Amino acid sequence: MDLILNYIMIGNMFDFLHKKSQSQNQAPVFHTKFGDLNLAKPEDMATARKIIVELIQNTDALTRKDIRDWRLAWQMAINIDTPNRTRLYNIYTDVDVDLHLSGCVGQRKGFVMARSFKLTKPDGSPDEETVKLFNTIWFKDLMEYSLDANYWGFSLIELGDVITDNEGMMKFDGVTLIPRKHVVPEKGRVIRYEGESWQSGIDYHQPPFCDWLIEAGRKNDLGLYLKAAIQTIPKKNTFGFWDNFGELFGIPFRVAKTVSRDKKDIDEISKMMNKMGSAGWGIFPEGTEVEVKETAKGDAYNVFDKRINRANSELSKLIILQTMTIEDGSSLSQSQTHLEILQNLIEKDADRFRDIVNSQLIPLMVKHGFPVKGLTFDWDYSIDYTPEEQLNYEKMLLENYDIDGAYFKDKYGVPVGERRAGTGSPAPIDPGSKQNNARSRFFD
Repeated sequence: MDLILNYIMIGNMFDFLHKKSQSQNQAPVFHTKFGDLNLAKPEDMATARKIIVELIQNTDALTRKDIRDWRLAWQMAINIDTPNRTRLYNIYTDVDVDLHLSGCVGQRKGFVMARSFKLTKPDGSPDEETVKLFNTIWFKDLMEYSLDANYWGFSLIELGDVITDNEGMMKFDGVTLIPRKHVVPEKGRVIRYEGESWQSGIDYHQPPFCDWLIEAGRKNDLGLYLKAAIQTIPKKNTFGFWDNFGELFGIPFRVAKTVSRDKKDIDEISKMMNKMGSAGWGIFPEGTEVEVKETAKGDAYNVFDKRINRANSELSKLIILQTMTIEDGSSLSQSQTHLEILQNLIEKDADRFRDIVNSQLIPLMVKHGFPVKGLTFDWDYSIDYTPEEQLNYEKMLLENYDIDGAYFKDKYGVPVGERRAGTGSPAPIDPGSKQNNARSRFFD
Protein backbone atom coordinates (compact mmCIF):
# COMPACT_ATOMS: atom_id res chain seq x y z
CA MET A 1 0.00 0.00 0.00
CA ASP A 2 1.22 3.48 -0.85
CA LEU A 3 0.62 4.82 2.65
CA ILE A 4 3.88 6.74 2.90
CA LEU A 5 3.63 8.40 -0.52
CA ASN A 6 0.01 9.28 0.16
CA TYR A 7 1.05 10.79 3.48
CA ILE A 8 3.62 13.02 1.80
CA MET A 9 1.32 14.21 -0.96
CA ILE A 10 -2.00 14.32 0.87
CA GLY A 11 -0.27 16.05 3.76
CA ASN A 12 1.01 18.76 1.44
CA MET A 13 -2.42 19.10 -0.11
CA PHE A 14 -4.20 19.35 3.25
CA ASP A 15 -1.83 22.02 4.52
CA PHE A 16 -2.42 24.13 1.43
CA LEU A 17 -6.18 23.74 1.48
CA HIS A 18 -6.43 24.40 5.22
CA LYS A 19 -4.64 27.72 4.86
CA LYS A 20 -6.71 28.64 1.82
CA SER A 21 -10.02 27.78 3.47
CA GLN A 22 -9.12 29.79 6.55
CA SER A 23 -8.29 32.86 4.49
CA GLN A 24 -11.45 32.59 2.39
CA ASN A 25 -13.72 31.23 5.17
CA GLN A 26 -15.07 28.45 2.95
CA ALA A 27 -15.04 24.66 2.68
CA PRO A 28 -11.76 23.31 1.28
CA VAL A 29 -12.35 22.26 -2.32
CA PHE A 30 -9.56 20.71 -4.32
CA HIS A 31 -9.81 20.83 -8.12
CA THR A 32 -8.16 17.75 -9.66
CA LYS A 33 -8.27 15.88 -12.95
CA PHE A 34 -10.44 13.37 -11.09
CA GLY A 35 -13.02 16.06 -10.36
CA ASP A 36 -13.65 18.54 -7.53
CA LEU A 37 -13.04 17.16 -4.05
CA ASN A 38 -14.68 18.84 -1.06
CA LEU A 39 -12.55 17.68 1.84
CA ALA A 40 -15.27 18.64 4.30
CA LYS A 41 -17.28 15.67 3.03
CA PRO A 42 -16.27 12.24 4.36
CA GLU A 43 -16.83 10.56 0.99
CA ASP A 44 -14.60 13.07 -0.80
CA MET A 45 -12.00 12.72 1.92
CA ALA A 46 -11.92 8.96 1.34
CA THR A 47 -11.60 9.52 -2.40
CA ALA A 48 -8.68 11.87 -1.88
CA ARG A 49 -6.84 9.29 0.18
CA LYS A 50 -7.22 6.69 -2.55
CA ILE A 51 -5.87 8.87 -5.32
CA ILE A 52 -2.27 8.08 -6.15
CA VAL A 53 -0.78 11.51 -6.52
CA GLU A 54 2.57 11.92 -8.14
CA LEU A 55 5.12 13.10 -5.63
CA ILE A 56 6.20 16.64 -6.38
CA GLN A 57 9.93 16.57 -6.18
CA ASN A 58 12.08 19.61 -6.47
CA THR A 59 14.16 19.66 -9.63
CA ASP A 60 17.63 18.52 -8.77
CA ALA A 61 20.14 21.15 -9.72
CA LEU A 62 22.82 19.57 -11.89
CA THR A 63 25.51 22.01 -10.78
CA ARG A 64 29.14 21.32 -10.26
CA LYS A 65 29.76 19.88 -6.81
CA ASP A 66 33.20 20.54 -5.38
CA ILE A 67 34.83 19.06 -2.35
CA ARG A 68 33.65 21.92 -0.15
CA ASP A 69 30.03 21.12 -1.04
CA TRP A 70 30.72 17.48 -0.28
CA ARG A 71 32.16 18.20 3.15
CA LEU A 72 29.29 20.51 4.04
CA ALA A 73 26.70 17.96 2.87
CA TRP A 74 28.43 15.25 4.89
CA GLN A 75 28.35 17.37 8.04
CA MET A 76 24.66 18.10 7.56
CA ALA A 77 23.90 14.40 7.11
CA ILE A 78 25.64 13.33 10.33
CA ASN A 79 24.24 16.13 12.48
CA ILE A 80 23.04 14.41 15.64
CA ASP A 81 20.14 16.75 16.41
CA THR A 82 18.86 17.57 12.91
CA PRO A 83 20.23 15.10 10.36
CA ASN A 84 19.57 16.23 6.78
CA ARG A 85 20.74 14.20 3.77
CA THR A 86 19.20 16.40 1.05
CA ARG A 87 22.40 18.07 -0.11
CA LEU A 88 24.32 14.81 0.09
CA TYR A 89 21.80 13.06 -2.14
CA ASN A 90 22.10 15.91 -4.65
CA ILE A 91 25.80 15.08 -4.87
CA TYR A 92 25.02 11.35 -5.09
CA THR A 93 22.89 12.06 -8.17
CA ASP A 94 26.00 13.35 -9.95
CA VAL A 95 28.06 10.44 -8.62
CA ASP A 96 25.56 7.91 -9.94
CA VAL A 97 26.01 8.97 -13.60
CA ASP A 98 29.74 8.16 -13.66
CA LEU A 99 30.13 5.47 -16.33
CA HIS A 100 32.97 3.50 -14.75
CA LEU A 101 31.26 3.55 -11.38
CA SER A 102 28.02 2.38 -12.99
CA GLY A 103 29.90 -0.57 -14.50
CA CYS A 104 31.34 -1.56 -11.12
CA VAL A 105 27.97 -1.28 -9.39
CA GLY A 106 26.26 -3.17 -12.20
CA GLN A 107 28.79 -6.00 -11.99
CA ARG A 108 28.43 -6.34 -8.23
CA LYS A 109 24.62 -6.18 -8.28
CA GLY A 110 24.30 -8.34 -11.37
CA PHE A 111 26.01 -11.36 -9.81
CA VAL A 112 23.55 -11.32 -6.91
CA MET A 113 20.45 -10.74 -9.02
CA ALA A 114 21.42 -13.56 -11.38
CA ARG A 115 21.52 -16.11 -8.57
CA SER A 116 18.99 -18.89 -8.30
CA PHE A 117 17.00 -19.15 -5.08
CA LYS A 118 14.65 -21.54 -3.35
CA LEU A 119 12.17 -21.76 -0.49
CA THR A 120 12.70 -24.61 1.96
CA LYS A 121 10.26 -26.24 4.34
CA PRO A 122 11.07 -26.85 8.03
CA ASP A 123 12.35 -30.34 7.13
CA GLY A 124 14.82 -28.83 4.63
CA SER A 125 13.04 -29.97 1.47
CA PRO A 126 12.42 -27.37 -1.27
CA ASP A 127 8.94 -26.00 -1.90
CA GLU A 128 8.91 -25.83 -5.70
CA GLU A 129 5.35 -24.54 -5.94
CA THR A 130 5.47 -21.62 -3.49
CA VAL A 131 8.78 -20.35 -4.88
CA LYS A 132 6.76 -19.13 -7.88
CA LEU A 133 5.47 -16.35 -5.64
CA PHE A 134 8.96 -14.85 -5.76
CA ASN A 135 9.62 -15.28 -9.48
CA THR A 136 7.93 -11.95 -10.14
CA ILE A 137 8.83 -8.41 -11.12
CA TRP A 138 8.04 -6.96 -7.71
CA PHE A 139 10.53 -9.30 -6.03
CA LYS A 140 13.29 -8.41 -8.51
CA ASP A 141 12.61 -4.72 -7.91
CA LEU A 142 12.77 -5.31 -4.16
CA MET A 143 16.11 -7.06 -4.58
CA GLU A 144 17.52 -4.19 -6.66
CA TYR A 145 16.33 -1.50 -4.24
CA SER A 146 17.79 -3.47 -1.33
CA LEU A 147 21.17 -3.86 -3.05
CA ASP A 148 21.19 -0.12 -3.85
CA ALA A 149 21.41 0.53 -0.12
CA ASN A 150 25.09 -0.47 -0.35
CA TYR A 151 25.73 2.67 -2.39
CA TRP A 152 23.06 5.21 -1.39
CA GLY A 153 22.79 4.23 2.24
CA PHE A 154 19.61 3.35 4.11
CA SER A 155 16.65 2.64 1.83
CA LEU A 156 12.98 2.44 2.80
CA ILE A 157 10.86 0.30 0.47
CA GLU A 158 7.06 0.18 0.47
CA LEU A 159 5.13 -2.90 -0.66
CA GLY A 160 2.17 -2.40 -2.95
CA ASP A 161 -1.37 -3.69 -2.59
CA VAL A 162 -1.99 -7.45 -2.48
CA ILE A 163 -3.65 -8.61 -5.69
CA THR A 164 -4.33 -11.91 -7.47
CA ASP A 165 -3.11 -12.55 -11.02
CA ASN A 166 -4.93 -14.42 -13.79
CA GLU A 167 -3.67 -17.75 -12.48
CA GLY A 168 -5.05 -17.10 -9.01
CA MET A 169 -1.62 -16.49 -7.47
CA MET A 170 -1.22 -13.78 -4.83
CA LYS A 171 1.33 -11.03 -5.39
CA PHE A 172 2.09 -7.42 -4.59
CA ASP A 173 1.21 -5.02 -7.39
CA GLY A 174 4.70 -3.53 -7.09
CA VAL A 175 7.19 -2.05 -4.68
CA THR A 176 8.13 1.61 -4.31
CA LEU A 177 11.30 3.21 -3.07
CA ILE A 178 10.33 6.00 -0.69
CA PRO A 179 12.22 9.13 -1.90
CA ARG A 180 15.37 9.17 0.17
CA LYS A 181 15.24 12.93 0.74
CA HIS A 182 11.97 12.42 2.64
CA VAL A 183 13.34 9.75 4.98
CA VAL A 184 15.20 10.48 8.24
CA PRO A 185 16.34 6.96 9.21
CA GLU A 186 18.27 8.12 12.29
CA LYS A 187 14.96 9.21 13.82
CA GLY A 188 12.68 6.68 12.11
CA ARG A 189 10.63 9.41 10.45
CA VAL A 190 9.24 10.27 7.00
CA ILE A 191 8.79 13.99 6.32
CA ARG A 192 6.57 15.73 3.78
CA TYR A 193 9.00 18.39 2.60
CA GLU A 194 12.71 18.26 1.92
CA GLY A 195 14.48 19.79 4.89
CA GLU A 196 11.41 19.71 7.14
CA SER A 197 12.04 19.10 10.84
CA TRP A 198 11.98 15.39 11.60
CA GLN A 199 9.77 16.01 14.68
CA SER A 200 6.86 16.83 12.36
CA GLY A 201 7.22 13.61 10.37
CA ILE A 202 5.48 10.28 10.93
CA ASP A 203 7.02 7.34 12.76
CA TYR A 204 7.15 4.63 10.11
CA HIS A 205 7.82 1.99 12.76
CA GLN A 206 4.21 2.29 13.92
CA PRO A 207 1.11 0.65 12.38
CA PRO A 208 -0.25 0.75 9.78
CA PHE A 209 2.94 1.95 8.04
CA CYS A 210 5.27 -0.72 9.46
CA ASP A 211 3.08 -3.49 7.99
CA TRP A 212 4.07 -2.44 4.46
CA LEU A 213 7.68 -1.35 4.77
CA ILE A 214 11.05 -3.06 4.22
CA GLU A 215 14.19 -1.45 5.64
CA ALA A 216 17.49 -2.06 3.81
CA GLY A 217 20.78 -0.97 5.32
CA ARG A 218 21.77 0.44 8.69
CA LYS A 219 20.03 3.63 9.77
CA ASN A 220 23.31 5.58 10.07
CA ASP A 221 24.80 4.22 6.84
CA LEU A 222 25.47 6.88 4.17
CA GLY A 223 26.53 4.39 1.51
CA LEU A 224 29.66 3.91 -0.59
CA TYR A 225 28.79 6.91 -2.77
CA LEU A 226 30.05 9.09 0.09
CA LYS A 227 33.60 7.86 -0.60
CA ALA A 228 33.08 7.60 -4.35
CA ALA A 229 32.33 11.32 -4.59
CA ILE A 230 35.98 12.10 -3.71
CA GLN A 231 36.94 10.54 -7.05
CA THR A 232 33.99 11.36 -9.29
CA ILE A 233 34.09 15.11 -8.55
CA PRO A 234 37.70 15.72 -9.70
CA LYS A 235 37.24 13.17 -12.49
CA LYS A 236 34.30 15.10 -13.91
CA ASN A 237 36.24 18.36 -13.65
CA THR A 238 39.27 16.77 -15.34
CA PHE A 239 37.10 15.79 -18.30
CA GLY A 240 35.97 19.41 -18.51
CA PHE A 241 39.55 20.70 -18.38
CA TRP A 242 40.58 18.22 -21.06
CA ASP A 243 37.73 19.37 -23.31
CA ASN A 244 38.82 22.98 -22.85
CA PHE A 245 42.39 22.01 -23.65
CA GLY A 246 41.32 20.22 -26.81
CA GLU A 247 39.17 23.13 -27.87
CA LEU A 248 42.04 25.57 -27.39
CA PHE A 249 45.00 23.57 -28.71
CA GLY A 250 43.43 20.74 -30.68
CA ILE A 251 41.86 22.95 -33.38
CA PRO A 252 43.87 25.64 -35.17
CA PHE A 253 43.05 29.16 -34.01
CA ARG A 254 41.76 31.48 -36.77
CA VAL A 255 42.69 35.14 -36.97
CA ALA A 256 40.99 37.75 -39.17
CA LYS A 257 42.85 41.01 -39.71
CA THR A 258 41.23 44.17 -41.01
CA VAL A 259 42.07 47.84 -41.29
CA SER A 260 38.41 48.80 -41.24
CA ARG A 261 36.88 50.27 -38.09
CA ASP A 262 33.36 50.26 -39.48
CA LYS A 263 31.06 48.27 -37.17
CA LYS A 264 29.10 46.86 -40.13
CA ASP A 265 32.28 45.48 -41.70
CA ILE A 266 33.39 43.91 -38.42
CA ASP A 267 29.94 42.37 -37.89
CA GLU A 268 30.03 40.91 -41.39
CA ILE A 269 33.47 39.40 -40.81
CA SER A 270 32.22 37.95 -37.49
CA LYS A 271 29.35 36.21 -39.28
CA MET A 272 31.72 34.71 -41.82
CA MET A 273 34.08 33.46 -39.11
CA ASN A 274 31.18 31.83 -37.24
CA LYS A 275 30.11 29.95 -40.35
CA MET A 276 33.62 28.63 -41.06
CA GLY A 277 33.60 26.09 -38.22
CA SER A 278 33.84 25.61 -34.46
CA ALA A 279 37.48 26.61 -34.00
CA GLY A 280 38.34 29.64 -31.91
CA TRP A 281 38.66 32.89 -33.79
CA GLY A 282 39.27 36.59 -33.28
CA ILE A 283 39.19 39.88 -35.20
CA PHE A 284 42.08 42.22 -34.60
CA PRO A 285 43.37 45.47 -36.07
CA GLU A 286 46.18 45.22 -38.59
CA GLY A 287 49.51 44.75 -36.83
CA THR A 288 48.10 42.91 -33.79
CA GLU A 289 50.01 39.80 -32.79
CA VAL A 290 48.20 36.86 -31.19
CA GLU A 291 50.22 34.09 -29.55
CA VAL A 292 48.72 30.99 -27.89
CA LYS A 293 51.24 29.14 -25.71
CA GLU A 294 50.87 25.50 -24.72
CA THR A 295 52.37 24.32 -21.46
CA ALA A 296 55.84 22.87 -21.88
CA LYS A 297 55.74 20.85 -18.65
CA GLY A 298 54.95 17.36 -19.79
CA ASP A 299 52.43 15.72 -22.08
CA ALA A 300 48.94 17.11 -21.49
CA TYR A 301 47.41 13.80 -22.63
CA ASN A 302 49.14 11.94 -19.81
CA VAL A 303 48.21 14.60 -17.27
CA PHE A 304 44.48 14.24 -17.94
CA ASP A 305 44.31 10.58 -18.94
CA LYS A 306 46.35 9.30 -16.00
CA ARG A 307 44.24 11.28 -13.53
CA ILE A 308 41.06 9.79 -14.98
CA ASN A 309 42.54 6.28 -14.97
CA ARG A 310 43.62 6.69 -11.35
CA ALA A 311 40.10 7.78 -10.41
CA ASN A 312 38.68 4.73 -12.20
CA SER A 313 41.02 2.32 -10.43
CA GLU A 314 40.16 3.88 -7.06
CA LEU A 315 36.44 3.49 -7.79
CA SER A 316 36.98 -0.16 -8.73
CA LYS A 317 38.77 -0.82 -5.44
CA LEU A 318 35.97 0.89 -3.52
CA ILE A 319 33.01 -0.89 -5.11
CA ILE A 320 34.34 -4.35 -6.06
CA LEU A 321 37.52 -4.36 -3.90
CA GLN A 322 39.81 -5.05 -6.87
CA THR A 323 40.38 -3.95 -10.48
CA MET A 324 41.02 -6.93 -12.74
CA THR A 325 37.44 -8.16 -13.18
CA ILE A 326 36.49 -4.89 -14.86
CA GLU A 327 39.85 -3.61 -16.16
CA ASP A 328 42.78 -5.19 -17.97
CA GLY A 329 44.73 -7.80 -16.04
CA SER A 330 48.36 -8.78 -16.14
CA SER A 331 48.23 -12.51 -15.42
CA LEU A 332 45.83 -15.41 -15.02
CA SER A 333 46.87 -16.10 -11.42
CA GLN A 334 46.26 -12.49 -10.39
CA SER A 335 42.91 -12.40 -12.15
CA GLN A 336 41.82 -15.57 -10.33
CA THR A 337 42.77 -13.99 -7.00
CA HIS A 338 40.79 -10.87 -7.85
CA LEU A 339 37.83 -13.01 -8.89
CA GLU A 340 37.87 -14.76 -5.51
CA ILE A 341 37.80 -11.37 -3.80
CA LEU A 342 34.76 -10.39 -5.86
CA GLN A 343 33.02 -13.69 -5.14
CA ASN A 344 33.47 -13.17 -1.39
CA LEU A 345 31.94 -9.70 -1.74
CA ILE A 346 29.01 -11.09 -3.73
CA GLU A 347 28.46 -13.70 -1.05
CA LYS A 348 28.29 -10.96 1.57
CA ASP A 349 25.68 -8.99 -0.39
CA ALA A 350 23.65 -12.15 -1.01
CA ASP A 351 23.66 -13.03 2.69
CA ARG A 352 22.39 -9.58 3.62
CA PHE A 353 19.51 -9.76 1.18
CA ARG A 354 18.63 -13.28 2.33
CA ASP A 355 18.41 -11.95 5.88
CA ILE A 356 16.10 -9.13 4.75
CA VAL A 357 13.76 -11.62 3.08
CA ASN A 358 13.66 -14.02 6.04
CA SER A 359 13.47 -11.44 8.83
CA GLN A 360 11.25 -8.81 7.19
CA LEU A 361 9.59 -9.81 3.91
CA ILE A 362 8.30 -13.29 4.73
CA PRO A 363 6.74 -12.23 8.09
CA LEU A 364 4.95 -9.38 6.31
CA MET A 365 3.77 -11.74 3.58
CA VAL A 366 2.38 -14.09 6.23
CA LYS A 367 0.58 -11.16 7.82
CA HIS A 368 -1.03 -10.28 4.47
CA GLY A 369 -2.20 -13.83 3.78
CA PHE A 370 0.52 -15.31 1.57
CA PRO A 371 1.01 -19.08 2.04
CA VAL A 372 4.64 -18.83 3.11
CA LYS A 373 4.44 -19.53 6.85
CA GLY A 374 7.28 -21.74 8.04
CA LEU A 375 9.27 -21.36 4.80
CA THR A 376 12.82 -20.09 4.57
CA PHE A 377 14.42 -18.23 1.67
CA ASP A 378 17.87 -19.37 0.58
CA TRP A 379 20.12 -19.38 -2.46
CA ASP A 380 20.09 -22.51 -4.59
CA TYR A 381 23.77 -23.25 -5.13
CA SER A 382 23.04 -26.54 -6.87
CA ILE A 383 21.82 -24.61 -9.91
CA ASP A 384 24.72 -22.17 -9.97
CA TYR A 385 27.61 -24.56 -10.63
CA THR A 386 30.10 -23.55 -13.31
CA PRO A 387 30.41 -26.03 -16.23
CA GLU A 388 33.68 -27.33 -14.75
CA GLU A 389 32.15 -27.77 -11.30
CA GLN A 390 29.11 -29.50 -12.81
CA LEU A 391 31.35 -31.89 -14.73
CA ASN A 392 33.31 -32.89 -11.61
CA TYR A 393 30.14 -33.17 -9.57
CA GLU A 394 28.45 -35.56 -12.01
CA LYS A 395 31.61 -37.58 -12.53
CA MET A 396 31.81 -38.14 -8.80
CA LEU A 397 28.17 -39.28 -8.70
CA LEU A 398 28.58 -41.66 -11.61
CA GLU A 399 31.71 -43.22 -10.18
CA ASN A 400 30.26 -43.85 -6.72
CA TYR A 401 26.47 -44.24 -7.09
CA ASP A 402 23.86 -45.74 -9.37
CA ILE A 403 22.18 -42.68 -10.91
CA ASP A 404 18.68 -42.90 -12.32
CA GLY A 405 18.82 -42.21 -16.03
CA ALA A 406 15.84 -39.87 -15.67
CA TYR A 407 18.23 -37.31 -14.14
CA PHE A 408 20.15 -36.96 -17.41
CA LYS A 409 16.99 -37.18 -19.51
CA ASP A 410 15.37 -34.29 -17.61
CA LYS A 411 18.49 -32.15 -17.48
CA TYR A 412 20.01 -32.67 -20.92
CA GLY A 413 17.08 -33.99 -22.94
CA VAL A 414 19.04 -37.15 -23.78
CA PRO A 415 17.01 -40.39 -23.92
CA VAL A 416 18.75 -43.04 -21.82
CA GLY A 417 18.02 -46.74 -21.38
CA GLU A 418 18.78 -49.18 -18.60
CA ARG A 419 22.21 -49.11 -16.99
CA ARG A 420 24.53 -51.65 -18.60
CA ALA A 421 25.14 -54.78 -16.57
CA GLY A 422 28.43 -55.19 -14.81
CA THR A 423 29.22 -51.51 -14.65
CA GLY A 424 30.25 -50.81 -11.13
CA SER A 425 33.24 -48.57 -11.04
CA PRO A 426 33.99 -47.39 -14.57
CA ALA A 427 36.94 -48.97 -16.36
CA PRO A 428 39.98 -46.79 -17.00
CA ILE A 429 39.66 -44.89 -20.23
CA ASP A 430 42.46 -43.95 -22.55
CA PRO A 431 42.69 -40.11 -22.48
CA GLY A 432 43.01 -40.00 -26.25
CA SER A 433 40.24 -42.47 -27.05
CA LYS A 434 37.01 -41.54 -28.81
CA GLN A 435 35.05 -42.85 -25.83
CA ASN A 436 36.75 -40.40 -23.49
CA ASN A 437 36.21 -37.51 -25.91
CA ALA A 438 32.54 -38.35 -26.25
CA ARG A 439 32.14 -38.57 -22.50
CA SER A 440 33.84 -35.19 -22.00
CA ARG A 441 31.55 -33.58 -24.55
CA PHE A 442 28.57 -35.13 -22.84
CA PHE A 443 29.23 -33.10 -19.68
CA ASP A 444 30.06 -29.80 -21.44
